[in-house]
Amino acid sequence: MGESGVSNKLLLGELAYPALEGRAGAVHLLPLGATEPHGPHAPLVTDTLISVGICRRAAERLRDEMDVLVLPEVSYGVTRYGSDFPGGISIGEETLRSLVTDICSGLERVVLVNSHLEPEQVWTLRELALPLLDVTRRANAERLTDEFRAGAGHAGRYETSLVLADRPDLVDQARMATLEANMVNMPEAIRSGKTSFVAMGMDQAYAGAPADATAEEGERTFETLAEMLVELIREVAA
Repeated sequence: MGESGVSNKLLLGELAYPALEGRAGAVHLLPLGATEPHGPHAPLVTDTLISVGICRRAAERLRDEMDVLVLPEVSYGVTRYGSDFPGGISIGEETLRSLVTDICSGLERVVLVNSHLEPEQVWTLRELALPLLDVTRRANAERLTDEFRAGAGHAGRYETSLVLADRPDLVDQARMATLEANMVNMPEAIRSGKTSFVAMGMDQAYAGAPADATAEEGERTFETLAEMLVELIREVAA
């Protein structure tokens, strides 16, 4: 079994090539994220971990229904808002576009799964016209938590709970417990012209209430996100 109890037959990167013979028609899931600051308590690869967790759960759910393979993740994205803090590594929109296009070019069926919600990342992926799990779409956002819908979901309760569900060892839980709620509405701040976390009032690179995060909430949210992805995969496979 692979990480999080998922059979390694679902994880393309863990297979030897003979195991892929006859599987060209599988639905391939590409987890997309970023390497950027997520508060003083959560890992830089938070977004990537979330995308991988969604893909693995969805693939496991569908294992008896159809052939699904999870591709190795892309841990770099368009990320500029956290540039006031160390650790962020950004790629440009054209680089992201070319990278994803090249990865997907030889695949018969592919679904993009993105958890890095910087607007330029989301817009670039939408422009590719590939099936995309986009949680910023209203119909999807309405199924998620109050904090997420309030636009304060960067390294707060929403994202930190998800990381706690899969990789609690990567969360500094002692520090997390000391962080006061910082309910910045990030989409509204971006629309008003703010171009950095600090300008938005996120002087520790987080928005939301990370001290309230729990693994239990994270697992519930993962189940909702996985169900969204399962629905999209079924549409692609139909």
